[in-house]
Amino acid sequence: MPKLGMEPIRRDALIKAAIVEIGQTGALDVTVSRIAKRAGMSSALAHHYFGSKEQMFLAAMRHVLSVYGAEIRGALIASDSAQARMRALVRVSFTGSNFRREVVAAWLNFYVMAQRNPAAERLLRIYQARLRSNLRHALRPLAGPRAPDLAEAAAAMIDGVYLREALGQGEPDGARAAALVEGWIDAAIAGAST
Repeated sequence: MPKLGMEPIRRDALIKAAIVEIGQTGALDVTVSRIAKRAGMSSALAHHYFGSKEQMFLAAMRHVLSVYGAEIRGALIASDSAQARMRALVRVSFTGSNFRREVVAAWLNFYVMAQRNPAAERLLRIYQARLRSNLRHALRPLAGPRAPDLAEAAAAMIDGVYLREALGQGEPDGARAAALVEGWIDAAIAGAST
């Protein structure tokens, strides 16, 4: 008989193992067996908890988005101005927990999966809508009526930096990525106010 309370621990181990394995291969073609082995359990147990590799990967992306959301909420609470909120939104997108090689690879695969999987597509739409909404709110006092356009472009730029990083080599440089996006937003705001 299984120990009470082991399911959340095992599910978490499988989610983290899925992120690492996808990060190492750069693709979703890893097997459930390989993920389970990394998590220290059998593939039968992995199938028991998730049913399929796709469900395991969706759970992994929910985990990534949950970590990201918690960091965003904390950063926004600590922000005392529109400028600080905008910078917090950009910087959290590129923190060590969000902008590391395996998470970047997971994002790239998530975008591909969202093209054919309705649950992934819905999750991606929710993430994108929240990001744009948060950016619009932060940019409205800084850019006025151009805030929606700037928010859309800034969100696209964040996604673009992830895509470029997914295709690159070495460890992602979050500070450099954040500075790139912040610099573009600052220049766009300056252009909007002239």
